[in-house]
Amino acid sequence: MGTALITGGTSGIGAAYARALAERGDDLVLVARDHARLEDVAARLRSAHGVEVEILQADLADRTQVMSVVARLESSVDPITTFINNAGFGLHTDLLTSDTAEDERAFEVMVRAVYLLGGAAARSMLRRGGGEIINTASSAAFITTGNYSAIKSWVLIYSEGLATQLRGSKVHVTAFCPGWIHTEFHERAEIEVSKLPPIVWIDGDKAVREALTDVAKGKVICVPGPIGWKAAVVLARFAPRWMIRWASSKLVKSRAKDTDVR
Repeated sequence: MGTALITGGTSGIGAAYARALAERGDDLVLVARDHARLEDVAARLRSAHGVEVEILQADLADRTQVMSVVARLESSVDPITTFINNAGFGLHTDLLTSDTAEDERAFEVMVRAVYLLGGAAARSMLRRGGGEIINTASSAAFITTGNYSAIKSWVLIYSEGLATQLRGSKVHVTAFCPGWIHTEFHERAEIEVSKLPPIVWIDGDKAVREALTDVAKGKVICVPGPIGWKAAVVLARFAPRWMIRWASSKLVKSRAKDTDVR
């Protein structure tokens, strides 16, 4: 097997990737902000799967710290064969707020860092003759719910552009576009999800296994989960934009109402 580097690898989808890749025998490099949590997760993965787990503490909103991850991606020592460009967090949908600090941080983590790290991984993998890159986008990339949709739309188009540039090489790029996955993501973002029906939820471990299968097949876009999610994304891609804006406005109003109740 090879060595996989995962940003945001200690929780949520990132932790699911760490488990799946360790199960298949990959050594790991986990990137996150919390050193104690990194140590804890790494110890559990080493014990459960017998793989090497390197930890790299970095805040991806800080460009200097991002460059330390770039250096690891470009290193020829234990080279990275699979890169999961995953770190991120949820946002509320208010585009008129005067307190823009969290949205600005989101651009730093989910746009600037994704771009810098994706490019570093691609260059390094091209030199070595192959590799896998999975960028975590979202089904939100296909609708218009504030800056989160805007950011994840950028990740989707960036991934498609990178895949286009690398076409014909053995470096494969996949944009991972999940819907609602059972993780701590929504709780951290204070997004009310209690009223969502069970049918919309996707198992995180199954979703990442699907993503790993799709990148191995050379698929550029992965929408994991049941056929309903795949159909919804197809509809969103081909529906008139006015329809997407109308549906998005209903979703935004519903979330705002839920927040008021809380």
